[in-house]
Amino acid sequence: MRGLFRALFGLILRIFFRRIEVSGVEHVPRSGPVIFVLNHPSGLIDPAFLLCLAPRRISLLAKAPLFRMPVIGFFCRAFEAIPVHRRQDAGSDPSQNRETFDTARGVLARGGAIAIFPEGASHSDPKLRPLKTGAARIAFGAARRLTESPPLRVVPAGLYYRAKHIFRSAALLYFGEPFAVAPVALEPGEEPPAGPVRELTARIEQALAAVTLQAEQAEAHALVDRAQRIVSAQDDAPASPRSLADEFALRRRLLAAYDVVRAQWPERFAALATRIDRYEAALSVAGLDPRQLAPGRFTPGRVAGYVGKAALVLVLLLPAALVGVAVHYPAYRTVGFVATGMAQGAEDALASIKVLAAMLLFPLTWGGVAAAVWLRWGVEAGLLAFAVVPLTAYAALVFFERLDRIIGGARALSLFVFRRWAFLQLLAERKGIREEILALGREIGAV
Repeated sequence: MRGLFRALFGLILRIFFRRIEVSGVEHVPRSGPVIFVLNHPSGLIDPAFLLCLAPRRISLLAKAPLFRMPVIGFFCRAFEAIPVHRRQDAGSDPSQNRETFDTARGVLARGGAIAIFPEGASHSDPKLRPLKTGAARIAFGAARRLTESPPLRVVPAGLYYRAKHIFRSAALLYFGEPFAVAPVALEPGEEPPAGPVRELTARIEQALAAVTLQAEQAEAHALVDRAQRIVSAQDDAPASPRSLADEFALRRRLLAAYDVVRAQWPERFAALATRIDRYEAALSVAGLDPRQLAPGRFTPGRVAGYVGKAALVLVLLLPAALVGVAVHYPAYRTVGFVATGMAQGAEDALASIKVLAAMLLFPLTWGGVAAAVWLRWGVEAGLLAFAVVPLTAYAALVFFERLDRIIGGARALSLFVFRRWAFLQLLAERKGIREEILALGREIGAV
């Protein structure tokens, strides 16, 4: 059953996110007790990523109220999650966490793996929140029980989302370097002393900071996001996009440079930020995606080949896509409406609500269509409709994504052909900004 649900949620994640990558798998021990510690930027999406994409079977520590929810509680038990009783949760008794810790330590003593979000709650802050001490206390209690090698190890895992609340965005699960937990002398049933707990918690925080993006202000992330796109842009037509791991590493370097440049050269920093704003505004006015600002894409052979392939795909998908839109558009709009209303501006909850609402409304849509076909044409036709209708939704998704790229490419080609001076001006401005960013990075040794 767990394997079935793992495959199901893996499919859901790959539908919600256009691009998913996992990096650093070689850092995950194949056997022995392991505690995964993760940042927590996106509600229920975060544990789904780890449970579906980690190379090991994991028992996740999850807040106790989830176990009382009708559907979510069922999945928590199916994935062998362990309830955590937090003070801020209504109806929870923190004294029950002794049993939680014993259960987690038992999993580790048997050579298994657990995962914990040591920040204690999902959020959209620009950096990690102060960590709770639960991971360190569990680790020391488990290390006392271990009498044979290998030792208990902690593996930091960072979750990086380009736009965590946006449908068909990109996401990276990044495993960092593991480290071993040295046991401390404890009597049976004794809790670990405060000093070693604080030290291990600080080490976990340091390890998590190395696999996440950290900034004092959200404005730093916003500017670095735009700077990264400029630095990563290629003037030719790349054979394949850069990996998300490379993108993540570049953002970390740019964030490291942000405060230094702002403090040492405030005038250059302000001028560069203004220049980036003007460049982004010019792209927006032209209706261009930065990736389309590539002259190498517009050779006659490449344009003809792309147009031919795109036209063929669109013609083949059009009938199914039209059916898919007609059937699924009401559910699609309802999902967005429900998610926006329930999230109430909390970006860390938005994607989770979208996924949960879609998991309810889309199967209801398929069931309604199948029932209507059943009543009109019989059982076999109804079953066939239930199998085929979801495929029309996927056809519509692929069709309109391809159509959106064609429209964007047509705008870029039009600008390149009929207003080449404007195209080349944008290209030159991007090159100038990139050179300025790289020059500043070289001066401080960050980029």
